[in-house]
Amino acid sequence: MNDHWLDDPAALWPDYRPTPLLDLPALAHRLGVARVLAKAENERPLGNFKALGGLTAGLRALARATGATDPDDLRRRCRQAPPRLLCASDGNHGLAVTAAAQRAQARARVYLPAAVSAARAQRIAALGGEVVRVGGSYDDAVLAARAAAGRGEGLLIADTSDDRDDPVVADVMAGYGLIARELRAQLPTEARDRPSHVFVQAGVGGLAAALADGLHGTLQATARIVVVEPASAACVMRALAAARPVRLPGELATVAEMLSCGLVSSPALAVLARHRAAALTVDEDELLAAPQRLREHGGPASTPSGGAGLAGLWRAAADPALRERHALDAHSVVLLTITEGAAPA
Repeated sequence: MNDHWLDDPAALWPDYRPTPLLDLPALAHRLGVARVLAKAENERPLGNFKALGGLTAGLRALARATGATDPDDLRRRCRQAPPRLLCASDGNHGLAVTAAAQRAQARARVYLPAAVSAARAQRIAALGGEVVRVGGSYDDAVLAARAAAGRGEGLLIADTSDDRDDPVVADVMAGYGLIARELRAQLPTEARDRPSHVFVQAGVGGLAAALADGLHGTLQATARIVVVEPASAACVMRALAAARPVRLPGELATVAEMLSCGLVSSPALAVLARHRAAALTVDEDELLAAPQRLREHGGPASTPSGGAGLAGLWRAAADPALRERHALDAHSVVLLTITEGAAPA
């Protein structure tokens, strides 16, 4: 079917505008690099970058299921027999999938692990989403959503999969790809002024993979992609080392709630391996400090999840061995992504 109408960002958000790319000279000076640039995804609708992936994949799934040819046709078909979108989430992906259902006048059910805050659950419910709490981790919520889809209870909008060719996960990552498209227009045109490093946080790895693919050829020729994760939930690091997905045991507890994932997405892993991404872990104190450090140096309000890329850069810049390992020096131009705004009250 023809769903090219969903490639237009205005089909996702009628008031679409690119999020700004911030130059943070005070932060660059503090960390001993030439420049720090930060993509302010906190200004995205819904307050986070997941507004792109979940919405794109949700609308595309509904268009495929109904045969709709434009937004009005999609709403008309969904009103007749409202389909249901299903997903697992730590909060933000579920909010975006619920927004897709609301936009199309469909239904949404979001499986949340027990540790997700009541405020995040309430935001989903306020958009009309049905919230189902799952005991255990995000990975347990993934299994619950997958089981419901297997029983025919709705269309699964997953942001992770063990299938490298999963079409829905590809749609999620394509949604994140809008960030890279915007960056290509925003980054300096001179090759020497483009980013030499991308420090990007990861849960299951979808955003990191989308940036690695989407910015290929735009960064400096020797640019490095550094994936940053909580030490307690470093599923990308483990998978890159093993060259395959490896499920992490335990509760995966971290103050970076949105990064509490124990199994990398296979499609994301394939992309990150192809681009020879490195991985770096940060401890809880570093994650907690990141939002304040960001604000003190001219950045936006965020959370430990949203500022985790900075936590990784800060750690690497402060450790001589890590500076050398990641080739950070006074000439480095570093790109960060601030993936969400301050936590909902």
